[in-house]
Amino acid sequence: MAETTVEEKVEENQDQQNQDSQEDSKTQAQSVELSEAVPTENEGPGASINILLDMPVSITVTIGQTEVLIQQILQFAPGSVLRLDKPIEAPVDLYLKDTRFATGDVVVVDNKFAVKIKEILATNPAAGAVS
Repeated sequence: MAETTVEEKVEENQDQQNQDSQEDSKTQAQSVELSEAVPTENEGPGASINILLDMPVSITVTIGQTEVLIQQILQFAPGSVLRLDKPIEAPVDLYLKDTRFATGDVVVVDNKFAVKIKEILATNPAAGAVS
């Protein structure tokens, strides 16, 4: 009986493969006619960037950083001092998203903190920095 079952399964597999190959031979490719793309007025480099020029983005200014244990953070209270890694005369870093794009100095304008841009960093290291 076991031999009969194995033979039947082999025959079923062969029948299935024959059906699959017959279905594949019936599939036909069809050609498609595509229309030619028509050029628009906004072609060329920078033409489509105009839509982005009025979009607001967030800039983050970092004056320094440090590492502390969570235990120390839980002990913070009003008046606690957190020492950062940069000296006071070092420029601050400006970030657009997670990318540093400039450095600057902290200044006060109309009783508010502000940053005077000191250097715009190059996006391409070979291009050099613009001051």
